[in-house]
This record gives sequence, structure tokens and C-alpha cells, in this order.
Amino acid sequence: MLNLPDRLGTRLSGAQFANLHTFLAVARHLSFSLAAQELCLSASAVSHRIARLEQAVALRLFERLTRRIRLTAEGERLYRLVQGFEAQLQEALQPSSEAASGALSLYVRPSLAQHWLVPRLAGFQQRYPQVSLDIRTGNDPVDFRTRPVDLALLYGHGEFAGLCSQLLMDERIAPVCSPQYAERHGLSGHPERLVGCTLLHDALAWEQAAFDAEWQRWAGEQAVQPQLPTSHLTFDRSDLCSAAASHHAGVAMGRQRLVQPLLDQGALILPLGGFSQTAGQGYYLVHPPREPMPLRVQVMIDWLRECAVS
Repeated sequence: MLNLPDRLGTRLSGAQFANLHTFLAVARHLSFSLAAQELCLSASAVSHRIARLEQAVALRLFERLTRRIRLTAEGERLYRLVQGFEAQLQEALQPSSEAASGALSLYVRPSLAQHWLVPRLAGFQQRYPQVSLDIRTGNDPVDFRTRPVDLALLYGHGEFAGLCSQLLMDERIAPVCSPQYAERHGLSGHPERLVGCTLLHDALAWEQAAFDAEWQRWAGEQAVQPQLPTSHLTFDRSDLCSAAASHHAGVAMGRQRLVQPLLDQGALILPLGGFSQTAGQGYYLVHPPREPMPLRVQVMIDWLRECAVS
């Protein structure tokens, strides 16, 4: 197996560093044309730079397919190596200080951002005033290649291919609805009456989840599995489900960390009993393998862990 750092040291001249920068852009987008747009070059110029880099390191970095390209095994190794060098260089260029500083991008699922993270952010700002935090939300799978994201906070089962993940906090779920809806359907204590209700679904609960995945998971864990109705409304956010439930639209699968305030206010109730734990399901901190971890990212991880247990 080739030792890429040794090869780079013996094969690269100063002129090749521009080609390495081009390689990073192409590897992120897996597209010569998109990399060309990012670098303000022609696609032909980008292709020539990659060809010169491949000649210099005596490696084939990309497979040219009919309508796309992909990294070879050696190209993938070089990408990870150079990406790590780039991150270390950015860290080294931060102002010299023992305090965490610099820009930090955090990608979060919308419901969790609004109902759990945002109410706590003032505490982070007060503790780390030199960190410029950029919060981005969405339901799309996070692609650390193409998006300038340092850390993601995602709901799911903890399996994120090629990435490091660590459980931040678990989650418990239970059906929730308004008191009026439960009374109208005689639902309290009668799971068999769910069949006459409208279910509210977060259709994007986690990556590649079925639209009714949370309901199916809850039903499968009951001693007597209730029959689920065919009437339903779907949303792309869990908090929209609970909001609709509080306005008598149906029964939502509530996540305790998100719906507890509505339960405390009496806008929602638990008609079929308390919350139940779902094995492996929770909120995970996800990031690419990085060694060492930049200080600004590490302090965010530590702070989020504090919040999770408080």
C-alpha cells in the first residue's frame, strides 16, 4: 500500500499546491464543472490541473465514468489527508489564544433547533464570546464534503457511514393529543380506539425513515399492538406534528424533549400512558474523523453535553 504522505513529500513541488486546492474542490463536489464554478476556472483548466496532480503523485485519483466521476481508493485517501491538512492550517491561522475562537458551523434538525437548542444558546455566547456560531437547519442528509459544516446534531439511530457519532441524549416517545381530541374520541386508556383517529406523522423523522416510522416503532413495542388508522396528516418536522395535535387535528407521536412544555401547559396530554424508551434512538453529535479536534468544535461538544444533562 502506498504511503501518501511520503509520496507527496517527494513528488510535489510548490506549483502543485494550487492543484491540490483544485483537487479538494473536485473531490467535494465530485464534479469538474461545479469545482470550476467554485474556483472561477474553466472546466478544462480544472481537468488539466487534476491531470498534472495525478502525474506528479503517480496515482489515479478519479474514475471518469459516463456522466460523473468518483474518487478511487487512493483518491479517497488523498482527499482525507489533504482535507485534514487544510483543517489544521485553518486552526493554526486562528488568533493565538488559549480561548476558543473562530467560526463554527452547526447543522441541526429544525424541531430540535427551535425547541431545545435555541433557548440555550445565550449560555454558549456568554461563555465563548470569541466563537462566531452559524446555525443551519434542515432535513437533508448532511454532506460534510460539500457543506462548510463542523458539527451536526441529528436525530436517529446513530449509524452514519464514514462519520464519527456519539450519543448526546436519548429520546422517549408517546402518543400525544389535545384534551378535547381525546375526549371526543374516548381515547384515554383505550389504544384500540386509535383506529378511529387521525395520526400525525413526521415523515422525515430520520434519514431514510418511512413516513410512519415512529408510529410503527411505538406500536411494535406495545404488549398488545393497536390497529393504526389509515387517516393521517404528514409533516416534515416533529414540532409541526405536536402543534397540529395541540390544535385538535389528531394524535402525534410526541418526543418528550420537544413536547414536554406543551404537556406542562396542558395543551397536550398523554392519552395512552407515559413515554417509552426506543432502543438506540436519540440525538447524536456527528462529524468527520478529525485529529486533533479543533478547540472551537470541542468546546461546543462539551457545552452541548452539559446542556443534555441539565
